[in-house]
Amino acid sequence: MTERNRYVAAHTALRRHLAVRLGVAPRKVALTREPCPTCGGPHGRPVVVGDSPYFSLAYSGDLCLVAVADTPVGVDMEHIPPPDVVTELIPYLHPRERDELASLPEIERPLAFARTWVRKESYLKGLGTGLSRGLSTDYVGTGAAPTQDLPGWTIADVTVRGSRTAAIALRC
Repeated sequence: MTERNRYVAAHTALRRHLAVRLGVAPRKVALTREPCPTCGGPHGRPVVVGDSPYFSLAYSGDLCLVAVADTPVGVDMEHIPPPDVVTELIPYLHPRERDELASLPEIERPLAFARTWVRKESYLKGLGTGLSRGLSTDYVGTGAAPTQDLPGWTIADVTVRGSRTAAIALRC
């Protein structure tokens, strides 16, 4: 499947889920973008016109993850990266996450890093800031369970097949 076909399939699935939730035909789902929280431009996170329900979408290879909720939500899904990518990106994480990853045996770092990355990105998507907020600002944890230290938010890992990790963040 080409990247274009993956994009179309993922966005079709999202539109179908939103249509069911809204009780309308998929073509009647009206989407817009919030202002960018960093610069105010018209390229912020996509939202349903009227601001509810909230949604998030992630896809990786042939898998798609869709979340629809009454409050802001974010999802992310990624392949577990090779060790050289982990080494390159660790310096951008929260200081506690950097220390935790450095304390792990090298063979365990890619999975722990991937868990951290998807938790962090799902949270940043839920906030609506995306990566513009910075990866070092918030601590989400590298361990087997995500931290629950982000006031007003719950983060959970999502089980996916293959060599991927995924997470969801929901404002509560």
